[in-house]
Amino acid sequence: MKENIVLEAVHLKKVYNYATPNAFEALHDINFQVHEGEFVGIMGPSGSGKSTFINNISTIDECTEGKVLINGKNVRSMSANEIGHFRYQNLGFIFQDFNLLDTHTMYENISMPLALAHVPKAEIEKRVNNLANELQITSLLHKYPNECSGGQRQRGAICRALINNPHIIVADEPTGNLDPGKSDQIMNLLERINKRYGTTILMVTHDLTLVNKHRKRTVVLEHGHIVADLAQGGYVRHDQ
Repeated sequence: MKENIVLEAVHLKKVYNYATPNAFEALHDINFQVHEGEFVGIMGPSGSGKSTFINNISTIDECTEGKVLINGKNVRSMSANEIGHFRYQNLGFIFQDFNLLDTHTMYENISMPLALAHVPKAEIEKRVNNLANELQITSLLHKYPNECSGGQRQRGAICRALINNPHIIVADEPTGNLDPGKSDQIMNLLERINKRYGTTILMVTHDLTLVNKHRKRTVVLEHGHIVADLAQGGYVRHDQ
């Protein structure tokens, strides 16, 4: 039996330079659903619309037409302030370049979303230490990002994404700057988070081997259209 739908795109369209002679339609009438607890890989050749798609369904950007529903809420009807609050409560983000501040320790980077939300200091310390222990990065907390390896920094970024206990993790090329061994470790960590906490994960990746090895649902975009939705990977790229 399928779980609840936690994210849905309905007739999603994104047009850049709308209503001008240079208008470009990057996403074409996309319909898409994600159920609670799913792990979905989003793939496609360069220029296929992957980043535009993930940005539009995760409140980073706004679609031109259609609806984006997260936990049943239409985010297009929200104000900028409402979206910011909603994002904090529901979403966690992981980026290819980690997006960690080099002038702050890993502890400070991880705790920043809680500090900005005015969570009490004692609660912040408890949550950071508990989660760092779960992810086996306690020894990194008082290091600065430039003192850590790429894999360690990405683990710290994953910890930060989880610190507000989001319903959905949005990962944009989380292994893009890592070697194959570290990429596999990060993928294993995301799988463990998905299974242990039931966190829904959407992951944009160019790593065909990684997605097919781990046999995740794979959504394939080409020219702004979803051209395949594969239950257990098996994507074969035809642009090479």
